[in-house]
Amino acid sequence: MGRIRILPDQVANQIAAGEVVDRPASVVKELLENALDAGASRIRVEVEAGGRRLIRIDDDGCGMSRDDALLAFERHATSKLRTANDLLAISTLGFRGEALPSIASVARVTLETAAGEDHSGTRIEIAGGKMMRVEDAARPRGTTIAVSDLFFNTPARRKFLRAESTELALVTALVTHYALVHPEKHFELLSATHTILATPPVTRTAERIYQIFGKSTLAQLLPVAAESRLEHAGLPEPPPWKKAPDEPEGDPGSFHLSGFYSKPELQKLNRNSIYIFVNKRLIRDRLLLHAITEAYRNVIPPTSFPVVLLFLELPPQEVDVNVHPAKTEVRFRQQSLIHDFVRDSLRTALIKARPAAEFLAAIDAQPTANPSLVTPAASPLPGEPGPGVPPPLPDSEPLVLGSAHPEDDAFRLTSRPPTPIASKLPFAGQAPDADLRAGGVGTSLIGAAVEAVFHPLPVNGSCSSNADNAAAYGVNRALETARVEAEQASANLNSLGSLKPLGQLRESFILATGEEGLWIIDQHVAHERVLFEKILRERQVEQVQKQRLLMPLLVDLRPDQMVVFARLAEELERNGFEVEPFGPKTLAVKAAPVGLEGAALERLLAEVIEQTAADGQASDRKEDLFALRTRIAASIACHSAIKVNTPLDPARMEWLLLELARTSHPTSCPHGRPIALLYSWNMIQRAFQRV
Repeated sequence: MGRIRILPDQVANQIAAGEVVDRPASVVKELLENALDAGASRIRVEVEAGGRRLIRIDDDGCGMSRDDALLAFERHATSKLRTANDLLAISTLGFRGEALPSIASVARVTLETAAGEDHSGTRIEIAGGKMMRVEDAARPRGTTIAVSDLFFNTPARRKFLRAESTELALVTALVTHYALVHPEKHFELLSATHTILATPPVTRTAERIYQIFGKSTLAQLLPVAAESRLEHAGLPEPPPWKKAPDEPEGDPGSFHLSGFYSKPELQKLNRNSIYIFVNKRLIRDRLLLHAITEAYRNVIPPTSFPVVLLFLELPPQEVDVNVHPAKTEVRFRQQSLIHDFVRDSLRTALIKARPAAEFLAAIDAQPTANPSLVTPAASPLPGEPGPGVPPPLPDSEPLVLGSAHPEDDAFRLTSRPPTPIASKLPFAGQAPDADLRAGGVGTSLIGAAVEAVFHPLPVNGSCSSNADNAAAYGVNRALETARVEAEQASANLNSLGSLKPLGQLRESFILATGEEGLWIIDQHVAHERVLFEKILRERQVEQVQKQRLLMPLLVDLRPDQMVVFARLAEELERNGFEVEPFGPKTLAVKAAPVGLEGAALERLLAEVIEQTAADGQASDRKEDLFALRTRIAASIACHSAIKVNTPLDPARMEWLLLELARTSHPTSCPHGRPIALLYSWNMIQRAFQRV
């Protein structure tokens, strides 16, 4: 008898479930995407015991007829594909036809659905992949699907689930993500005891951000929008018979970027606050994460990460979403073009905005962990490692957003105590007034620091139009208030050239006054930014100023450092260095950029070699060469700039402020430290109780 045999359908479905469904959040993701593909405008998600006991999703989409409802539980049954060519232009969130049969094979499923043209609906009950009952049901148009006792017939899989609070946190994060990308839709998320999320429909993404994060976070985010043409290579156009209901009209040969990015003073310790959507699909993509990191290079410290919410829209034939069973990864046809477009768009927006850091906010602007009240290692994307399980690669850190169970001690929010410096300043450490959220969703408690949390509280689940209108009015009023406060409290750094220096503080900081208020400028990092951009300009035109040393400087290196130096030699030469090997472990430096000499020169070479070896950036890729160039320029600028404890006369201070004003990004030094802090007139008046 042969050894090879065909697996039974039940076993095949359970194997498929292992790829598609690995936890309650995976079930929610698949069913939520089906509801969105069905054109639903209101989606209600209920979970019990973190989704183990029950997951129920109700929508008002197009629904299904009796025949379609029965076919939906067959393997590879889908309404979204017809031929293999359709895979080249997928415009829907789901398309594989594996979700429902996979879920039904490892849980008890009840489906109620009705199409608008039918007189009655259909109710189907399935347990462990076996059809138990099919009958008529009276219900309005739409679909309700309940998944109970997840993994009841695969106890080994059930053992790998995390705590209920962790699973609930993952579900919360997932629903919140899709609420962000669909502000025009109504989302509700309920646990067994209270409403976690309720977001009435709004017209703008900024309003949805306010609903979820609050006005303090919204005030720290800046909008970005860009458009570019695609380079076509004769790919087929998307099939005309199928188009997403919310697909934007426009030039099929272009792609669009929109969203929000954080000011430099808002920093996180991980990538948990970077949210990326491609054609309204939540994804995890290293290419775009690298582009965002490059956009913030030399703006924030390399160990910190920004808060970014990006929506990338491009023709479906330009992106392949059929590369991962859970559809959380994509592949772009023109990867370099997409990478450079995202990087340059964010970088241009950062340079154009040039936001000044407020004094009190910057005091507490050190990188903080994601403020979500979920377990730190939790992930909103199905398939990610659970808490306590290290991610497979550094660039695949999980995305975390939202809160879990507010009544659990592990998820309580308390005001963080002020730092010793902040406690001596007016209004430092005071909790701001509670934010009135649309739909009654919680409050945002933010001290002097710019930390935002989504802290849901029990709310009334009413969905009346009057409640929605009142909530929308509250959102619009709060948004306008936040906008006015932001305009009054922050200033644009283009005004640096008009500042009047008052003097120095301990011969390290320049005090200056202007129309916006009192400015404090770090003279070292300000000069560092000026030199950094000057070095990059000179490097671009191959006119770097250098000076020859009277006697060659000998620098001893380890053998592994000598190997790294061999790869850096050409770039160092283009930056004004003349360095030659002087034996197997020694370098002889004969010339260096102007302003470098002695011990500073030796430290610079060691610093560049060690950082390059640690990062492993020694390839010929354009991104790596750019990173190496900026690293060398930043090191030269740092070791050549004016030091602290250096007295400056008024003319020198005026010159430095003028030169800083001419730079493209005077918000921070190349290593990410803030340059100028503003103590605005509004803050001063509040401190003296004038307002």
